[in-house]
Amino acid sequence: MKTLSRLLLLLALAAAPLSAQKRELGTVDVGVDKSKVALRVSANTAELNNLALQAFGAHGRYRLVASGQEYEAKFTAVGPTQVRVDITKGVMATAVASEIVTGTSQRNALLRAADVAVVKTNGLGLKGFFTAKLAFIRDQGKVKEVCVADLFFGEAKQITHDKALALMPRWSPDGTKIIYTSFFKSGSADIFLLDVATGRHDKFADFRGTNLGARFSPNGQQVAMVLSGEGNSEIYLATAQGRQVSRKTRSDAVKSSPCWSPDGTRLVFAMSLGTNPQLHVMAAAGGTPQRLTTGFTYAAEPDWSRTNPGKIACTVKAGSQYQIAVYDFAKGKAEVASKADFDGVEPSWLPDGRHLVYTARDRASSVLCILDTETGQSKRISATNLGPVAQASVLAQ
Repeated sequence: MKTLSRLLLLLALAAAPLSAQKRELGTVDVGVDKSKVALRVSANTAELNNLALQAFGAHGRYRLVASGQEYEAKFTAVGPTQVRVDITKGVMATAVASEIVTGTSQRNALLRAADVAVVKTNGLGLKGFFTAKLAFIRDQGKVKEVCVADLFFGEAKQITHDKALALMPRWSPDGTKIIYTSFFKSGSADIFLLDVATGRHDKFADFRGTNLGARFSPNGQQVAMVLSGEGNSEIYLATAQGRQVSRKTRSDAVKSSPCWSPDGTRLVFAMSLGTNPQLHVMAAAGGTPQRLTTGFTYAAEPDWSRTNPGKIACTVKAGSQYQIAVYDFAKGKAEVASKADFDGVEPSWLPDGRHLVYTARDRASSVLCILDTETGQSKRISATNLGPVAQASVLAQ
């Protein structure tokens, strides 16, 4: 029988203690860092200026300054969907680049132009990530719905109206669909496939037991998920249409959060026989899972970097709290990246392979933040008027 209690047992792999400390939830400043690029930013409208400041203020490579800059980026709206970016260097204002960028809106064009500025000025070969999109869960008490927004919560909208508990939304690689778990109608934990443009959602997996943790392969042709219809929670694969379902693991251990390697040949997931899960990697075709030695007694919610295939972000227990860590294959261990005085969970990589989006939470609320895994800088991005939000999935644009 499919029950909420069984689902919560599976989700216990990602459970985190909640802190009662008072602070600006989600924000961690690292002070003056001379390794950052000193950048002056301006735009010809207040709205675009504020957005540009927010974007670069959340990027760990930059230090925003009013003068004495290494670079200056000026943004000018030149049409309803176009923004020009002019980049200069040094006190002599030597021209670096000037480009008119077109987006889906003026806001989107600004973010695209800001990504151009990142590429031209970061000096480390980093990609831009400001145009990424988010799918996430908005917590409305007994009801949790799937929403989408740009990275800085502009153009946010709710795209499910199930009036039920929704969990774990994940984008398809092309951004046209979102796969998620919901208790819609049946009251059971079933997986649904949502068409983002039309809002239509169809059942993808509704087997006996719990159906959750679904995630598309990098090429969009397969889905990995956790099903418990045969007794234990096991990793299964299916086609993108929900056909040819095949079981890939067989053990008494509880499995959760399968995630594909960038080339689609392997899966990483959390597995536990008790209360402390650990990360395991297995060939997508099946085989014996191999444990990754993270150095922590608890490691769950893995997200494999598409840009940096040698790194996996995860949630670990560090002391009395849960933090975001990054497992490095070259080092053979994980290191804490968030270093916050609140709980950090549910990491999702941004396309530069350095930053990620994660959930910061305490007893009062939960918010979404951008974390620079190199410095530990964390900046809240979720809007106050949406209330508690969590479980972000990043779509690179």
